[in-house]
Amino acid sequence: MHFKQASGTSRGVLKTKETWLLFLEQGNARGIGECGLFRGLSYDDKPHYEDRLNWVCQNIHLGVDVLMSQLHEFPSIQIGVEMSFKSLESHDKFELFPSDFTKKEAPIPINGLIWMGSQDFMQRQIHDKINSGFSCIKMKIGAIDFDAEMELIKAIRKEFTPNDIEIRVDANGAFKPDEALEKLKILSDFDLHSIEQPIKQGQIDDMAELCEKTPLPIALDEELIGVIDVTEKAKLLQTIKPQYIILKPSLVGGFSGSDAWISLAEKEKIGWWVTSALESNIGLNAIAQYTYTKVSNMPQGLGTGGLFTNNFECPLRVAQGQLTYKNNLNWIFNL
Repeated sequence: MHFKQASGTSRGVLKTKETWLLFLEQGNARGIGECGLFRGLSYDDKPHYEDRLNWVCQNIHLGVDVLMSQLHEFPSIQIGVEMSFKSLESHDKFELFPSDFTKKEAPIPINGLIWMGSQDFMQRQIHDKINSGFSCIKMKIGAIDFDAEMELIKAIRKEFTPNDIEIRVDANGAFKPDEALEKLKILSDFDLHSIEQPIKQGQIDDMAELCEKTPLPIALDEELIGVIDVTEKAKLLQTIKPQYIILKPSLVGGFSGSDAWISLAEKEKIGWWVTSALESNIGLNAIAQYTYTKVSNMPQGLGTGGLFTNNFECPLRVAQGQLTYKNNLNWIFNL
């Protein structure tokens, strides 16, 4: 997938996004699944990734359950397998999770993502999102000077109250453990909804202490990646005790993996929402349909795929900060 313009993240500037499509055919029916590998972030970013994809193709007759059980270390292939089988069952309608979202155009509230960049670039994005009707925006922080980022947030709060605009920030692990709490105190002055991953993943004790002392709700994101065993998942949540977790199905074992995290989080009274991870519209469609069925009133992190020059035309549309599935629009695959 080719970006319309280079997009800044905490892991550098992205110009392309590697994507694998899994085609499943039975008679005249066809299913398509997307294996949303995210280089540098995915747990399954491994040299033999393509070999494992080939193994799936050669053993597709084993069925979804057996395949899933053999792919724990390849979460992005797991979701591709789940997606392709559900897509096949829909008989080319790509209605993987039937609901009012797919049948009655019921909307999903989403946040507007602000990409990292210069202060002017980020400010333009913020105004564009607010002017187009978003009531929740998510800012990536940690790329430019912290004080400059605070000025951006302060400018929003001068104009919009928390009732007008909900602000989420994502640090992508940019803060050092010994400075994180002080920065969270500064951020909390702006009535933010939450901060994602303030310190790098894997620092369990430091993150647990932060979540205990924080004046600002903390959401775990990268911290969930690579935690496969359900016992380890439960231990992580019980140890850190975050206020929220964020689920990227392509990175946490697909829909079944997300279900496991949601079940454990709700047991611990931890909030959650779902986020896409730069999938094409094929993956986004499946993730959006899945998300609607989980019945969450929170804005979700579901991008529209409008970042790419070579995406697939689909019925998903965004208006006034909501994602809808337009039944009068068709899929167009340029493959």
